[in-house]
Formats: sequence, C-alpha cells, structure tokens
Amino acid sequence: MLAYLMALAITTPVTADREAFIDEMVNQHQFDRAEVTAVLERAELNQEVLDAIQRPWEAKPWYQYHPIFLTEKRLAAGLKFWQQHADTLARAEAEFGVPAAVIVAIIGVETFYGEYKGKYPVLDALFTLGFHYPPRAKFFRSELQQYLLLTREEKLDLNELKGSYAGAMGYGQFISSSYRHYAIDFDGDGVRDLLSNPVDAIGSVANYFARHGWQAGKTVAIELPEHSTHADLVTAGMKPEQTIAALQEQGLQLPQGAVLDAAQRAKVFAFDQPDSVDYWLGLQNFYVITRYNHSPLYAMVVHQFSEQLARNYHDQESSPE
Repeated sequence: MLAYLMALAITTPVTADREAFIDEMVNQHQFDRAEVTAVLERAELNQEVLDAIQRPWEAKPWYQYHPIFLTEKRLAAGLKFWQQHADTLARAEAEFGVPAAVIVAIIGVETFYGEYKGKYPVLDALFTLGFHYPPRAKFFRSELQQYLLLTREEKLDLNELKGSYAGAMGYGQFISSSYRHYAIDFDGDGVRDLLSNPVDAIGSVANYFARHGWQAGKTVAIELPEHSTHADLVTAGMKPEQTIAALQEQGLQLPQGAVLDAAQRAKVFAFDQPDSVDYWLGLQNFYVITRYNHSPLYAMVVHQFSEQLARNYHDQESSPE
C-alpha cells in the first residue's frame, strides 16, 4: 500500500501538468488536442538526460573547467572556421557590432564548429526535464511549448531533431525559445537554419548578443592585480550593479594603465586556481556573454578563447606568405 501511495503522489502532479500543458497548447496556440496528446505519449523519459543535468561542466572549479575548452585543437579548428567564413563574419561584425572572434569562440565552445551538436532527441530531453525534473520543470515545459511552436513554424520534424541534454540545437546550441526569437536568415534563402547552415548560425549568434546589449568596441573583462580586498568585492549574481567608482571606494585596484569610465557598471569575479584565486572585473559585455550561458566560467572561457583566436588570426593575416 505504501508503494502504491508513493507512486500515486509522484504520478498525479505529472498527469495534471500534462493536462495543463495540452490545454495551453490547444487554447493558446491552436494545436490539435489529439496531436499534442500523441506527441507526449510518444516522448520517452531519458535517464541520461536527468543524469547529465545534475553534473554540468560549469560546476567544476575554473582550473578544471578551462582546459576542456582552451585547447590547441579547438584553436586550430576556430582559425579554420574563421578563414572559411571570413566574409560572413566580417558582415556580422559590421551589422551587429559583435567581434568575429567572439562569434567564432561561441560556436567553437558550443559545438566544436558543428562537429558535436548533441546526441539526445530534443523531444525526449524536453519532455524528461519538463515532467520529471522538478527543480526546473516549469522552465523546460515552457521550452517544450516553444519547441512545438518552432517545429510548426519552421516546418521541422519534431521527432527527428537532436541536441544537448537541455534541448539546445544546432551550431550555436540555441534552445527553442532563443531559436524562435533570435535566429535570423543571414544568407537570404528564406530559411532560418541553425541546424546545418553556418551562415545563419553566425548571423544569429551576433543578433543574440546585439539584442542582449552588446556594446561594440567596449572591453569585456580585465584581470585584476593581486589585492586582499578583491575577495571582499565578490558577490552573488552576475549582473554588474555597482559603478567602478563605487568599487574603487571599497578597495578595487585596477591594473596600471587601465583606462575605464568610472561611471560604468562592473562586477568582480573570482576564478579558482589550485593554490590561489584569480580576480577579474567583468563589464557589460561580460554580462552579455552570461546571457548565452548563465555562468561566469563560461563567459570567461569564451572571452579568453576569443582573445586567443583574435591574436592568432591577425598574426596569420599579417604574416608574409
């Protein structure tokens, strides 16, 4: 009897959530009830998805996290991708103000330039997390709604698409809501294809950053000198809420020669090394990178990778043949 009651307690909310989901798709988005019901019945719970979301790479300390991405192999692949798509990247930078190096870094970190786009059926991943992962179920049910809308609008087969354990897809790993709101047709063929078209992916990453407040030509982050008060300036969250002037009043020490507007907002971040801590000042553009993935570690690895790419690409372009 106890086992029966426990099972009932687990399944009843799931059943209610499914019915509410179906009602919303029917009443708000004009889907056929039988069609949505069939989609949910066809979707499968994926235990690998549940396991993966509970051990994200971003949970690692910085000294273990950054070697995953800052590799010679990824750098070489990034330089090749940049060379192959130089005209498209230049156009995206001119139109959106987002440096080519940052766009290349994002696509490289996300999918190694399309080589690893994800192995999980998107439908199963979103179904699993939306109905069987209580900590973020509401968010993923919303993404499942967005997925059904996306596949209807873009005429995609919802049963065939694969992506990350969180349901992110394509070269830039856009979740369904981001795909719907920020994807653009950058090659003019009438299709917003982030799944197999690197040109659309480049334009869409640039559009995403621009729409989230990227400041063209502005600094992303600055490494701070060792200083005892910097640890006291590290606070929760990622949004830069204090001005540089206010942080300086609390003990912030900028590197010698750094020229920054004291009125701009910034935030101090700590990155753990095996026997020490690196402190960085994140500015508005650093915050924008965290809108792509809500992790300071992610933003820092994208920033550092973009700088590696820019140095090496421009060295290549300026070197005599």
